[in-house]
Amino acid sequence: MGGRSGVGVTDVAEPYAQRLSGWGRTAPTVAEVVRPRTREQVAEAVATAGPRGVIARGLGRSYGDPAQNAGGRVIDLTGLNRILSIDLDTGLVTAEGGVSLHTLMRALVPFGYFVPVTPGTRYVTVGGAIGSDIHGKNHHADGSFAQHVTSMDLLLADGTVRTLTPDSDPELFWATAGGMGLTGVVLSATVRLIPIETSRLSVDTFKLPDLDTLMERLAGTDADYRYTVAWMDCLAKGAKLGRALLDCGNFAALDELSAKHRAEPLAFSAKPVAGAPDLFPSGLLNRRTIAIANEVWYRKTPATHHHLATIGGFFHPLDGIRDWNRVYGKAGFLQYQFVVPFAADAALRRMVEQISRAQAPSFVTVLKRFGKGSPGYLSFPTEGWTLALDFPSGTPGLDRLLPWLDEQVLSEGGRVYLAKDSRLAAADLAAMYPHLDDFREVRAKVDPLGVFVSDQSRRLAL
Repeated sequence: MGGRSGVGVTDVAEPYAQRLSGWGRTAPTVAEVVRPRTREQVAEAVATAGPRGVIARGLGRSYGDPAQNAGGRVIDLTGLNRILSIDLDTGLVTAEGGVSLHTLMRALVPFGYFVPVTPGTRYVTVGGAIGSDIHGKNHHADGSFAQHVTSMDLLLADGTVRTLTPDSDPELFWATAGGMGLTGVVLSATVRLIPIETSRLSVDTFKLPDLDTLMERLAGTDADYRYTVAWMDCLAKGAKLGRALLDCGNFAALDELSAKHRAEPLAFSAKPVAGAPDLFPSGLLNRRTIAIANEVWYRKTPATHHHLATIGGFFHPLDGIRDWNRVYGKAGFLQYQFVVPFAADAALRRMVEQISRAQAPSFVTVLKRFGKGSPGYLSFPTEGWTLALDFPSGTPGLDRLLPWLDEQVLSEGGRVYLAKDSRLAAADLAAMYPHLDDFREVRAKVDPLGVFVSDQSRRLAL
């Protein structure tokens, strides 16, 4: 077992009531929020949580309700935001649970290191990355985030801190990886980094006319590119069904840079260029406007071409607009991401056809390939095709389309991503996650009273 230690108690920051939602801005609930700045204050916040329990929250980028706790307590972990150590010889960084990937990149890229996995936003905390076992454009090559965590300090419900490694305490480690914060609070973690020679990406972009061509091209890229992602036009029909732009990239070598950029090959600067005001009406993004945007985006992109991209431009284009989720209006949007095995390519095509037939608009529709999954009991990635969509919450027919998609995913042995879920039925969870009982068994051992709880865990009976 990993090491154990007690944590003393000090006065915790003053709690306050706050209305919280996920990044999709749907189903908000009110919780008592506290923002501790020390381990001791986190322990006090857990110990005094009350009958509705407690859940940790990072930067609020989960799309649904896993970081909400109606009538209970939510620990805003962003106050634990220190990088504790960096070992440039071994490529290991130890950071508190509230440190963002953005902060890590700013600190590490100039020294020739990059985070092992990043999702489509860098505004994710280390604790959130572990709790969701996040994946990125390189899953086929590098797996998910927790597979690069060498150890973590986890605060348990009884106030003790356990140091976990995949070898010393594999059950609790892999229950925590992807466990949506329900085993405890990640106070800190040590993560293995990826060495890079420059901060630019060498990218090949392919303009592909249909879904079959896209899937064939994607299947042939795994060996040559560390990072691959396809933007798909989900509204296209007929011969254009699934037309897409496929980006395939690797970090550039020094000799690939221009003379200007070779002067500072590891420069990193990524700031939002604008902010979205909270003034957009719900319904602004709809079938018509998204169809126009898709047409413009597809047409303006040249055929197959090579270019160099910045870290922000390649990995996190939406981060260029602060609070971009406000564009959907106060009604918000639903993110839906699923994975099905590679053998289910016919089912994937059937689902894309149905989305197109329903003319359900998704402004950001992304297709990727997953490699072998991690041992995490509730970790989402498993070998196969993964499709992510975001639908405006007022989309006509969405209440029929999403359950139909659930049925297709279930019939093919696939699953949906809990970090983006806001409406999955509890009855479907066990079929999607075959190690659910293992997770529940570990959780019952370390938190028999159910101290750690969220709106999502209640909804899904996790």
